[in-house]
Amino acid sequence: MAESKTILISGLVNTETTVSVRQFPVSYYPIDYPFFGVNTAVSGVAFNLAKSLAVLGDRVRLVSMTGRDYAAGSIRQELEELGISPEHLLPRLSQTPASAVLYAPDGRRQIYCDLKDIQETDYPFSSQLLEETDLVAACNINFNRPLLAMARAAGKTIATDVHVLTRLDDDFNRDFMAAAQILFLSDEGLGWDWKSFLYALADTYGSQIIVLGRGSKGAALYTRASGTILEVPAARTGPVVNTVGAGDALFSCFLHYFAQGHPPLEALIRAELFAACKIGVSGAAQGFVSPQQVETLYAQQAPALFSAVRG
Repeated sequence: MAESKTILISGLVNTETTVSVRQFPVSYYPIDYPFFGVNTAVSGVAFNLAKSLAVLGDRVRLVSMTGRDYAAGSIRQELEELGISPEHLLPRLSQTPASAVLYAPDGRRQIYCDLKDIQETDYPFSSQLLEETDLVAACNINFNRPLLAMARAAGKTIATDVHVLTRLDDDFNRDFMAAAQILFLSDEGLGWDWKSFLYALADTYGSQIIVLGRGSKGAALYTRASGTILEVPAARTGPVVNTVGAGDALFSCFLHYFAQGHPPLEALIRAELFAACKIGVSGAAQGFVSPQQVETLYAQQAPALFSAVRG
């Protein structure tokens, strides 16, 4: 078994309520009874990444903020049950962030994310947080901006996911894209000429690796070493129940295998399989499979997936 790595994850942790709806758009009716279709759990990008990486066997150092409320207690308890220390989860907010997700049988979802006052609150980062870390996953949230400079000064590999991007000069995400050696994003905000956009993104910000999540079409991989883009097909492991959290699963699993020393394409194909399993379960922080299960699926499906890669 490969040696586990220490990965620092800094970003949003919140509670999440998922609600099964009949279809989009949602028709009005005074009440519905979707039995077992309404569930509340701990989520948020940083929590999703932390739980995923813990399941995969990494040592996780989670940095985030909550309020001093019932939700914060639930989050700390969940982390302790996962074996993740809540030491760096600080109660600096007026309330703990929360989200609600409506999802339909066809896999589409609509997300309402209430960040409370986290975007206006600073985190007291110290250089000790970076000691003995193999990689820093800095989510694109305001309190992480000082962390970017600290991690670069310490010579740490920085990874970030900017999610939906529509232009190169995005004011909010510019700092994150400039700092990240590993950059993830979704194609949801891009037009038909996404390849030109990726090349321009690489030229502008200098990332060593860029992964574009393309939903049911799979993903695209750019590496500076090759200077080319590879189109990687989507993996299939079962029916799609809820696509919420698919991008986080792809990102975290890629980081796990990349940190283990796997080449980017091999890491991405494993991440595709991991994400395909995850979307068979409802809930952004549910459905993560073990590395043994990933390797079993990789042995079964990798030859076909590699043969379908286009460059």
